[in-house]
Amino acid sequence: MNELYYEKYSRTTHLIGRSVSAVALILLVGAPFLIGSILGALPDLGAVAKGFLSVGLIWTISSVVEFLVYTPMLGSGGGYLAFITGNLINMKIPCAMNAREIAGTSSGTPENEIISTLSIAASSLTTITILAIGVILLVPLQPILQSETLQPAFANVVPALFGAMAYQYFRKSIKLACVPLVIMTVLFIFVPSLISQTSIMIIPSGALTIGLAYLMFKKKGSIA
Repeated sequence: MNELYYEKYSRTTHLIGRSVSAVALILLVGAPFLIGSILGALPDLGAVAKGFLSVGLIWTISSVVEFLVYTPMLGSGGGYLAFITGNLINMKIPCAMNAREIAGTSSGTPENEIISTLSIAASSLTTITILAIGVILLVPLQPILQSETLQPAFANVVPALFGAMAYQYFRKSIKLACVPLVIMTVLFIFVPSLISQTSIMIIPSGALTIGLAYLMFKKKGSIA
């Protein structure tokens, strides 16, 4: 009975997810052309094509990599929600991983599918609520937000978030975590331009980690 319910849930999730994704894509792509047609300022398609060729190809690769890496972690429902609402790295992934850690679920299981979807839905609703409050209070809080005292905190929000989340996994296998962490840190120090290509660098760092884990497992039967 549970399997039947989950199959029905999965089919419905894909149907709704694909439909909403198509609508979101049409709205995102069509908005500039609609606004341009109303204002009489349609974009130059030739210039758009040149701009896409300069940066679009890189982001296309990044998008494919993120899809391949994050979808198994988030499941179908969580994946649709995350990619439609955006801000995966800063908000959705940490929220889903933390929820999975608390619930004790594993990737690829129905339990993880439900937990991931609920956590990302809660994250999306929370983000929308906070943004709405922020827009309303933007002018009154502007002197505080622009305070020099708070600027270092704003500049380190993402590193602090990912550092806290990463430690939960690093502590499970310190030996396995240290090698790719040190190599990537040194690489980013000597080649700072790679910092902006974090999504693409997931491929070599992930491959290195998987390779090391396989070697450690073959040698000792454990990666702890």
